[in-house]
Amino acid sequence: MGERVARAARVHRQRDGPLARLILDTTVLVAAERGAASPVDLIGDDEDVAIAAVTAAELLVGVELADEKRRAARERFVTEVLDTVSIEPYDLSIARAHAALLAHTRREGQHRGAHDLLIAATARATERTVVTADQGGFANLPGVEVRHPSD
Repeated sequence: MGERVARAARVHRQRDGPLARLILDTTVLVAAERGAASPVDLIGDDEDVAIAAVTAAELLVGVELADEKRRAARERFVTEVLDTVSIEPYDLSIARAHAALLAHTRREGQHRGAHDLLIAATARATERTVVTADQGGFANLPGVEVRHPSD
């Protein structure tokens, strides 16, 4: 991941102080794998960065579905991510946050992706800020802070 997955955190570090607690959405990692200009270095030395367990699953599905031409490179990238970044397990505190967010979105009539809500619940329960390229998936969720690589 090194240089490809660690650059955007420097922007977040300036805004969040010396230790930002971040949770990366899959969109940010996919962009890094594809070599997108942003985010480029998502992990700084003084960042507390994690992913939700469901993000690990989404990355692994990407390996499973990759064509023969891309599979080896994708598998190396995903392995590096999983070996480098902490993975937050789905536990009871996250289940409670998930239930609250799901009830909120249903009451408000705001459809959200199931995986986005799991990531948001993980962020809420672990007091992390979601870093995502998805402009709408995490908006207006109570108790969920969001940063976009372009911020």
